[in-house]
Amino acid sequence: MDTRTAIVTGVSRGLGKALAEALAGAGWTVIGDGRTLEPVEPAGHPNIRAIPGDVTDSWHRALLVETALETGRLDLLVNNAGILGPSPQPALADYPHSALRDVLEVNLVAPLALTQLALPALRDHGGAVVNISSDAATGAYPGWGGYGAAKAAVEQLSHVLAAEEPKLRVWWVDPGDLRTQMHQEAFPDEDIGDRPPPESVTPAFLRLLAARPESGRVKL
Repeated sequence: MDTRTAIVTGVSRGLGKALAEALAGAGWTVIGDGRTLEPVEPAGHPNIRAIPGDVTDSWHRALLVETALETGRLDLLVNNAGILGPSPQPALADYPHSALRDVLEVNLVAPLALTQLALPALRDHGGAVVNISSDAATGAYPGWGGYGAAKAAVEQLSHVLAAEEPKLRVWWVDPGDLRTQMHQEAFPDEDIGDRPPPESVTPAFLRLLAARPESGRVKL
């Protein structure tokens, strides 16, 4: 059987980097991207091809899918790339409209656009789509209105996609609070050293892929 291929966005650091390295270590070929990537593989892993770029650019999304298809297949799309928005996060009464548009573009519109490009190849191999979500999608946390609204929309988009694509698996995954740069930006004046590192959730992620439960919301 050909080696399974995944696209993982946002592999410069944090959860995306941890997921890409875990998949590569499990034998997957990983096509990863990030805005701050150097044109080398994360951690020097030979199974990871890292492509610098911004997932909001249409040409970059097309390049990701084209590169994945050079392997002969596409089995998994992980829409992980995202932005928090202003830091510290403002209340909705003061939330800048331009910042909200940016948050929605990166966290919602770009993942849908990339998914649309990847769907034909994913259908060919009964693949899966993973959309990284957050408990901010379901909870009312002061200051998290912009990011939370974007992730709530991601969850509904995922739910509908699962209904429209019954031959695929679609999971919207909440990894919990992790020790990442984005989480530090959310709490700029706090020490987040007590949060677990991103690598702590990768075993659960690999178990998810192996078990292939029905489409739905997953808490790692």
